[in-house]
Amino acid sequence: MIRYYNIFLCAVLIGCNIPLEKQTKEELPNILFLFADDFTYDAINALGNDIIQTPNLDRLVQNGTHFSQAFNMGGWNGAVCMASRAMIITGKSIWRAKTLTDQWKNKNNLEAKDFSWGKLLEQKGYQTYMSGKWHISIDPKNIFQTVRNVRPGMPRDFFNKPGKKGYDRPKTGEIDIWSPTDSLNGGFWEGGKHWSEVIKDDALDFIRQSNEKKAPFFMYMAFNAPHDPRQSPQSFLDLYPLENIPLPKNWLTEYPFKDDIGNPKTLRDEALAPFPRTPFAIKTHIKEYYAIISHLDEQIGKIIQALEESGKADNTYIFFTGDHGLSVGKHGLLGKQSMFDHSVRVPLTLAGPGIPKNNTVHHEVYLQDIMATTLEMVNIEAPASLEFKSFLSLAKGLENQPLYPEGIYGAYINHQRMIRKNQFKLIVYPKTKKTLLFDLEQDPLEMNDLSEEDEYQETAKELFEDLLILQKKMKDTLDRKKIYSIDSF
Repeated sequence: MIRYYNIFLCAVLIGCNIPLEKQTKEELPNILFLFADDFTYDAINALGNDIIQTPNLDRLVQNGTHFSQAFNMGGWNGAVCMASRAMIITGKSIWRAKTLTDQWKNKNNLEAKDFSWGKLLEQKGYQTYMSGKWHISIDPKNIFQTVRNVRPGMPRDFFNKPGKKGYDRPKTGEIDIWSPTDSLNGGFWEGGKHWSEVIKDDALDFIRQSNEKKAPFFMYMAFNAPHDPRQSPQSFLDLYPLENIPLPKNWLTEYPFKDDIGNPKTLRDEALAPFPRTPFAIKTHIKEYYAIISHLDEQIGKIIQALEESGKADNTYIFFTGDHGLSVGKHGLLGKQSMFDHSVRVPLTLAGPGIPKNNTVHHEVYLQDIMATTLEMVNIEAPASLEFKSFLSLAKGLENQPLYPEGIYGAYINHQRMIRKNQFKLIVYPKTKKTLLFDLEQDPLEMNDLSEEDEYQETAKELFEDLLILQKKMKDTLDRKKIYSIDSF
């Protein structure tokens, strides 16, 4: 059963209101960054999901400001987390982040680490801590002062590759030989303790260490959960009887354009469940997804409780978000390699000194704006290389203007491009010149493609032109002229 911790987050929101320019090192706020993997935007009870049980994340949402329209910019390979994490650490947009991390991989331009998130805060006098998933091509010890339990891109169980027992499952009428509770499979239990619990233990230790020092802290706690293999103790799976789990309203047995978008049946994420998708298989995957999230929620509750007991909660900003979303059956997809909201949109919550409680901001932001936001919080001048923006004024209710009036850009390899602007989303599949257009106010689940409707042709054309502008701004190397053309409209 989920343990309901008495977390007094109200103290987090009282805090000091000392002007940033007058803060001393002792008065600078602490920063706790809680980062989940594969965490879609609607997987928190307080955000409208009546099935999932997330009492601690609910309290965080209720005691802070939530950004309802937060997005990852995309990915340059199937492991979308690599791009997301590179962007948040470097502050660079997707294609520039790829260039920089490629240089790091080849041991070139390592001095650029001095403009990374951890190093900028260290230069301000912060203790910097990191534990968990990394998946960036530079040693995290070059970014953070204290590093523990660095994890790879995903936990690998003993059979973790397509064709083995953790894939193409479950099938109706057949015995499912893979169990999410079997610690002998390795995966999240490699080493003897569930990885989410290891990260929680590291966080508690970091909080204890910080009490011995006067300097403020920056904690980067990167959970692999709820990435597959979605393993958790049986008590969490018991929270979700299969008969209580509804199918997503936008579920499909198979996405008709899966091959056009770079998501063939052989893509690892998509191979987890059988084709065509069945209600039984999708409900089972949702059950396991929700269970590992509830287990993660328990660990987050313990971290926040320890922060409160340390006496530092009233001067700590807490961020929670995911590196990207996940389909889990929506549109007939399983993974995150699409431009649909379930794959690019994440929850993003901020609680701390001067942040309004139970507040929602509906302006569109990127999750990578968190880095710029923390720099503003501690009065660090943003380096010229920083491409993302601070949303602190939006969070505090001091401004009500969009950060990105030009639209939100999205990309996946050379198979997909996207722009969101003025309640519409245009998705382009360049290699087949297929376009999709959605009115997000009328159709938030993206079920009704308007791209061939006569009355929306001008809207589609305008969005296409705006997308071309964003591609140029982002240094997008896709050959726009040869692969698709504005004459398509």
